[in-house]
Amino acid sequence: MSQTIIETNHLTKQFGSRIAVNNLDIQVTQGEVYGFLGPNGAGKTTTIRMLLGLSRPTRGSIHIFGKDIKKEKLSVLKKVGSLVENPSYYGHLTAVENLEAIRILLNAPKSRIEEVLSMVRLDKDANRPVKKFSLGMKQRLGIAAALLGKPKLLILDEPTNGLDPSGIIEIRELIKSMPKEHGVTIVVSSHLLSEIDQMATQVGIISNGTMIFQDSITALRKRAKSRIRLTVSEAESARKKLLSLGYPASFSDNRIYIENRSDQKVAEIVRQLVHEHYSVYRVEEERKSLEEIFLRLINGKGNQ
Repeated sequence: MSQTIIETNHLTKQFGSRIAVNNLDIQVTQGEVYGFLGPNGAGKTTTIRMLLGLSRPTRGSIHIFGKDIKKEKLSVLKKVGSLVENPSYYGHLTAVENLEAIRILLNAPKSRIEEVLSMVRLDKDANRPVKKFSLGMKQRLGIAAALLGKPKLLILDEPTNGLDPSGIIEIRELIKSMPKEHGVTIVVSSHLLSEIDQMATQVGIISNGTMIFQDSITALRKRAKSRIRLTVSEAESARKKLLSLGYPASFSDNRIYIENRSDQKVAEIVRQLVHEHYSVYRVEEERKSLEEIFLRLINGKGNQ
């Protein structure tokens, strides 16, 4: 059974009368890319700051690697790397020189700089001044800095924000490769479902500070199941006939809807309707997109 890397219970952060994070229960298991998803202002960065010990919770608990962060903050955070907001560098210094300054603070071996630059695919640019780097390269350097201390957990807050398409692909592929290649568990936040869908194995969706969905990305995709829409003559009568023949069907907007049926079953239904002298004008597949599912969830319609 996979080890639980992050577990929060009733995690709450209140600023005056405003509750930014409300009774959040997060579970992240070893080797996952956990996508922390929500609209801007949903409470993602506030949550991440609490996970990193940068902000004290109003209520609730945080356990990382099974340890209470309140009681064992330093020992926990030694195993955590992070990139929150935009990384800052000395532009006139090279990638190696920037990392050297951090390496000294972490007391990491010198060889680690070469290792992390290779991991983020910057080894060929190691001796270039950072001011000549693209934004995507700077983000990768920020991830390299977060990896210097050999963390078991990497927390990235909106790492693709502001990048061009090629930069987004670079960061996405890097994140996807790291659990398998380097044994790092990753939490990555984003307001873009399309990004999380292409990176994450698990997803937690937060809205107005409250967790509204937490499961595998596969379970989220299953909510986008298709249904078949039939336009037929005498639709209400046709639906009743299908029900009497044992075919579950619903009726809306003068059309018949068939849920989650194989092509063979749909063909049987069409044949049966024609046999019963109904005219079948159109057979269409209607699929909810992940974006629709996401919007329904954050608008409180997740069960519709």
